[in-house]
Amino acid sequence: MYMYIKIPLKPICKKNNMRIITVAGHARLVQSKAYKKYERDVKPYLRPLAEPIDHAVNVKYTYWIHKNKDGSIPKTQIDLTNLMSATDDLLVKYGILKDDNILILAAHDGSRAYYIGHEFEECTEIEITEEVPDFSRKATPDQVPQIQQGGSLLLQ
Repeated sequence: MYMYIKIPLKPICKKNNMRIITVAGHARLVQSKAYKKYERDVKPYLRPLAEPIDHAVNVKYTYWIHKNKDGSIPKTQIDLTNLMSATDDLLVKYGILKDDNILILAAHDGSRAYYIGHEFEECTEIEITEEVPDFSRKATPDQVPQIQQGGSLLLQ
């Protein structure tokens, strides 16, 4: 199985774009207007599958983000894991993945973000491939206390 999706929009993080509103005297965190617009604008590119993917897959994201107009890297750096988390949630929301738990979204292997010049298009490229889970790399009962005490463990 292989699926390729291109979203020709500027990638936006979910977590770093929140705002505080007051509802009935209580403060609430909600998504920013910019993120809500992005969430609506990606819908045409994320057409739901007849049956959302419900088995282990690797989802590779490539984010193409503009540098400043003078060619420098923006002072506010974008967090790759926040970008991936937002895109994971959109794949679930629009019916491509059944869920984003580790049994379905098993890996993000190969995901990257690149800064590009303004002559290129900002976008998100998504590649979904089968992932064969490797359940052979398990900790043995005698290794669990070492892990729980904050020790490092390399599983063979």
